[in-house]
Amino acid sequence: MRPSPIESFVEADDALSVFIRERPRLFGIAYRMLGSVVEAEDVVQDVWLRWQRTDRSVILNAPAFLATATTRLAINVAESASSRRQRYIGPWLPEPVDTSANPHLGAERGEALELAVLLLLERLNPTERAAYVLREAFNYPFKQIAEILQVGEANARQIVARAGKHISEGRRASVSSDEQRRLLVAFLAAAQKGNVAELEELLAEDVVSYSDGNGMRGVARKAVSGRGIVAKFTAGFRDRFWPGTSLAWIEANGQACALILRNGVVTGFVTVHASRPGIDSILWIVNQAKLSSFLHVPSSV
Repeated sequence: MRPSPIESFVEADDALSVFIRERPRLFGIAYRMLGSVVEAEDVVQDVWLRWQRTDRSVILNAPAFLATATTRLAINVAESASSRRQRYIGPWLPEPVDTSANPHLGAERGEALELAVLLLLERLNPTERAAYVLREAFNYPFKQIAEILQVGEANARQIVARAGKHISEGRRASVSSDEQRRLLVAFLAAAQKGNVAELEELLAEDVVSYSDGNGMRGVARKAVSGRGIVAKFTAGFRDRFWPGTSLAWIEANGQACALILRNGVVTGFVTVHASRPGIDSILWIVNQAKLSSFLHVPSSV
């Protein structure tokens, strides 16, 4: 017996309510795995279309179904994105998201949200990335991770452990959020003055500076590393980069960051990761495609 129009409407409305409730988490999973807002939104949209076409009467656990669909689609996208990013000109950095407007991105914990950690996740294969995100950011039980990845539970534990080891090997303990902001402010002040000595005082010995411009003229196409080299490299842009600009302080990916504006238009993004020795990574984004969500921000400095 076919459902009446009223029953169909109620069922569709319930399906929408369920999806809206779960959507922040779905986006949080996809974004962490892909490091791209556009790609994550596309995955979530595909999951919504699947959810509409699914016979929901046989679904026992809607959140589990939606998380599984999101993770598997994100794995597929990550596999194809890997080859596309090999053609990217210069360092590829994750696209920042405004966490002052969406502070949790659907996560119980803020793990795997900092840009520096998302960059480390790129070193993992898509399955390892999914396992790490599900466990460390969303605290999924190993049994459910195994079901999502279609592996045994023991294997799921091994994948999570292996992924966690890779992340730990490349990650340093972060300073407090207040100290990170202080160092970012001091770094940008020294950069604008072109003061090499002040920059060197802020930087860790093995600091790395990444510039994401996808081939934009004047943007470094390789990472720059080493305290002295990074300090001189940064100071060298004083006269051709900073005049006529202003800064707007924002929170992105749970951290203090700065937008660089020229004539009220966002032209760049910068943040730092810092550990006890000082700033160990500097992330510059000038690829406009990754700054679309920050296009009109009033200057605060």
